[in-house]
Amino acid sequence: MKPPAAASEREFEQLFKEHFKSLYAYAFTILKNEAIAEEIVQNVFYKVWEKKIPDTIQISLKAYLYKAVYHESLNYLKHQKIKARYQLHVMQQSNNHTDQGASRKILVKELEEKLREAMNALPQQCRTIFQLSRFEGLKYQEIAEQLGISVKTVENQMGKALKQLRVKLIDYLPIFMLALFYI
Repeated sequence: MKPPAAASEREFEQLFKEHFKSLYAYAFTILKNEAIAEEIVQNVFYKVWEKKIPDTIQISLKAYLYKAVYHESLNYLKHQKIKARYQLHVMQQSNNHTDQGASRKILVKELEEKLREAMNALPQQCRTIFQLSRFEGLKYQEIAEQLGISVKTVENQMGKALKQLRVKLIDYLPIFMLALFYI
């Protein structure tokens, strides 16, 4: 696929600037989660950018965007509900067939392993900043001073780390939630 022309880029940027905030607010009212709402809206704009929209939209582009955000949000919620039900079923089956103490230990080990794998996939600086913030409890200013970088760099790296971890661990979120509840 060839890159869009400069005029198309400007049009897309204008469309994005014009509608992102309101679409984000709309998605947030449905999802009640800032990060997921932002991701949903970005997915919709990505599809627009990639021209994965009908060539002939029978309604206004604004209405199309709202409808797309609505459907993406509902699909996300349905997917989460199915995953949670499945994870609950798996945990109930596990509890029925094995010793609960052993089952919990296995679950905790599996979750720790998945987190460790996801963290090891992060770039070194990103991983270091994440560990200093989340595991050592340092503030961004303290991390910046310790590493000799700007606070803005720390913020950017933390955002990058959280986004990558969320993407890598999204399938394990229901397990994390159940583990917190049962352990």
